[in-house]
Amino acid sequence: MKEDFLKYQAQTTPHPLGMEVAEARGSHIYDSHGNAWLDFVAGVSANSVGHSHPAVVKAIREQAEKYLHVMVYGEYVLEPAVSFTKKLSSLLPPPLETTYLVNSGAEAIEGAMKLAKRVTGKSKFVAAHNAYHGNTHGALSLMGYEERKAAFRPLLPGVSFLKFNKEEDLQLIDDDTAAVILETIQGGAGFIEPQNNYLQKVKTRCEEVGALLILDEIQPGFGRTGALFGFMNYGVTPDILVMGKGMAGGLPVGAFTASAEHMATLQENPKLGHITTFGGNPLIAAAANATLDTILEEDLMRQALEKEKLIRTLLVHPLIKEIRGKGLMLALILESEEAANFLVLEAQKEKLILFWLLFEKRAVRITPPLTISKEEIELGCRLILKVLDRLND
Repeated sequence: MKEDFLKYQAQTTPHPLGMEVAEARGSHIYDSHGNAWLDFVAGVSANSVGHSHPAVVKAIREQAEKYLHVMVYGEYVLEPAVSFTKKLSSLLPPPLETTYLVNSGAEAIEGAMKLAKRVTGKSKFVAAHNAYHGNTHGALSLMGYEERKAAFRPLLPGVSFLKFNKEEDLQLIDDDTAAVILETIQGGAGFIEPQNNYLQKVKTRCEEVGALLILDEIQPGFGRTGALFGFMNYGVTPDILVMGKGMAGGLPVGAFTASAEHMATLQENPKLGHITTFGGNPLIAAAANATLDTILEEDLMRQALEKEKLIRTLLVHPLIKEIRGKGLMLALILESEEAANFLVLEAQKEKLILFWLLFEKRAVRITPPLTISKEEIELGCRLILKVLDRLND
């Protein structure tokens, strides 16, 4: 099968990891040879309640027996989508009340950009160096990492880049700015948290010049940082909230949320200001409902902070220079890129799944399912230390 995979399915790198997956449950992925792999990555933060959580599978089965896709987004009243957006609104601070459901985080970014232009009548954006918001043309235009953008230029004009946490750069936000788009916690840059009320200061500057603040919660969202969304840890509320990844228990999804007043600008002049065929898909919305209910009912947000403490306590090693991030969105910063590569690749031999970050080459991602047990964390950390000891010998 691997030969067919390489021949017929387009690849993202010359050397994919190539595990042949047979099934996945909880915190483990099982390959076609019957091996169990402990998953410390969770589909790059997508499987927030683990693999094939019974509540999510049940919701998918029940909805599949009723109906699947019936009409393009926004025309018919579909109970799973209505239920999810209403529930989400009850958990968010004002003015975040109305949600547009889409197919991916990148599409949600695109929709948020269009909404900001529509609301403000402006066209310029401010993003961050080493930001990652997706790979569509609009989202790629917001990536402050030229090495990954150069091959695809020209991209959108009118995008400026500030340095995350550098307050002097806030002057880049001016009267022509439609929106500032930031990851609440920078992901590809190495899981960098905002410091010294940085996000509050960005929001204040936006208010001074009539710009909107868009926060990208595609990775931190849905309990991973100990709060439903990462911004709730930092005393600021965005004008537009973008989400995806961990929202639907492993199914493809995205959304952006704003005030009802702002969202209404996509309805007219022109009509269909944003349109998507499969957004709000009832099967995926049912999975999103079950995922959100599971996060709340199983108290996974509080547990994420306890599990962070356990990981930080266990992962002490001379080659680990720092552990960045919050909750179960953590990055080990090793002494070199070579050490990070060694850990990820050698951990495979121990049947432990780790992964890299995009821009910080010394980083190793630890983003397990929120449902991971204490015993599984302890085992995974022992394996990490075992591999690092081999490198240190």
